[in-house]
This record gives sequence, structure tokens and C-alpha cells, in this order.
Amino acid sequence: MEEAIGWTSSIILVLTVGKQVHKQWKSKTSEGVSKWLFLGQLAASVGFVVYSWLVENWVFVATNLLMVANALAGALIVYLQRRRGAPPPADEGR
Repeated sequence: MEEAIGWTSSIILVLTVGKQVHKQWKSKTSEGVSKWLFLGQLAASVGFVVYSWLVENWVFVATNLLMVANALAGALIVYLQRRRGAPPPADEGR
């Protein structure tokens, strides 16, 4: 039962964040999206992968590996869109 709750929650989280990254890609704009969002997510997810591996929690190893992929995809999209001339969000200088 515990494993089913963990895997279900994992799928919901990964799909939710993945949907946001997909929306950002399809809209061809990163307006309002800070690059720090994905850099912070990447750092946290890598840390959680290591921690989850050490405590042998495979639900969280898998979840956070997928979150690393989401963070990398999101950061790449922001980078490419900004490189193409999309304006950075107003708070980017902070």
C-alpha cells in the first residue's frame, strides 16, 4: 500500500511539472519564468537523488531522476528562448 501511494504521488508530481515545461515550450516564451526556478530545482533534485539512493528509497530515486530531467529541459527551453530574443522576465535582475 505504501509503495502504491509513493508511486502515485510521484507520477502526479512528474506529470504536473512536465506539463508546465511542455506548456512553456509550446508557447515559445519564457516570459515570467526565472532561470533560478530550474537551477534551484536541479540542485534540489540532484541532492534528493543522492539522499534517496543512500536510504534506498527507489520511489524517490526514480521521481527525482525524472525531476532532474524536467529541470534540465526547462532550463534549456529558457536558455534557447532567451537566446532567440524573447525578453527576460521583469524579476530576472534580482
